[in-house]
Amino acid sequence: MERIIITGALGQIGTELTIKLREMYGDENVLATDINIPETGPLAGKPFERLDVRNFEDMMDICRTFKADTIMHMAALLSATAEIHPQLAWDINMGGLVNALETARKLNLQFFTPSSIGAFGPETPKQNTPQTTIQRPTTMYGVNKVSGELLCDYYFTKFGVDTRSVRFPGLISHVKEPGGGTTDYAVEIYFEAVRKGCYTSYIAEGTYMDMMYMDDAINAIIKLMNAPGDTLTDRNAFNVSGMSIEPEMIAAEIKKHIPDFELKYNVDEVRQGIAETWPDAIDVSAASEQWGFDPEYNLKRMTEVMLTAVGQKV
Repeated sequence: MERIIITGALGQIGTELTIKLREMYGDENVLATDINIPETGPLAGKPFERLDVRNFEDMMDICRTFKADTIMHMAALLSATAEIHPQLAWDINMGGLVNALETARKLNLQFFTPSSIGAFGPETPKQNTPQTTIQRPTTMYGVNKVSGELLCDYYFTKFGVDTRSVRFPGLISHVKEPGGGTTDYAVEIYFEAVRKGCYTSYIAEGTYMDMMYMDDAINAIIKLMNAPGDTLTDRNAFNVSGMSIEPEMIAAEIKKHIPDFELKYNVDEVRQGIAETWPDAIDVSAASEQWGFDPEYNLKRMTEVMLTAVGQKV
């Protein structure tokens, strides 16, 4: 990677990925794009182009003009939002992906796009979920992600596009608060713990889901993209995770720092229903063996960092 285009750069992952890549490769070699232009924040005033990923000609023009050698396609509607607007989710998540893959094919670009644990479904094994297993999701977001994994494999085997991907779990960060995801509670709980000393979770007690601290997620993308291609068997997409946790576990760690913290529940049937179709804990051994995936953050360390960082912001 030398000249990198990022779509969806104002999203939760895209923002921090752009920042990290610019630290590594220089501002001038990492072009951020999004449907909105940042007026404030860490990406404002730096190389940026407005791009609706549904517009193929604009995407081609931007990548060609920038002389990109890599495209990281991060633009998407997330799980809960996709259930409310399924047609829009298909248009953005699949239409945008096809445009990005065609751009990569025509311009010979290395390609990354994230998949998700949402690609699994109620028939998928819940514990130690294998790298290769049944994937029959019951959400539009999940359907998008399974279709995307297959499409990326197709572009690799049919056209030789160097496609790579990971199945992200819930991602936890203090830099940019998320919006529209089923796992967002695991970010909101830290902000509300600092702001109010309490949090009302829309996910029920005892609902285990895989999570990962954002630094580990960003490092995983970069490590995968720099891995030799001939070592990768499961390109699209690798299981990755940092921890399997449920709301009470996060609350217990928070109470070590904020003893009076209170966790309540008001379960959202839509997001709870989505969560119950996902695995409790996935097997990441393929990523570890094929390209050295090795997350640094557990729940304890992540909680310490989150509370400190959020405390400095609010």
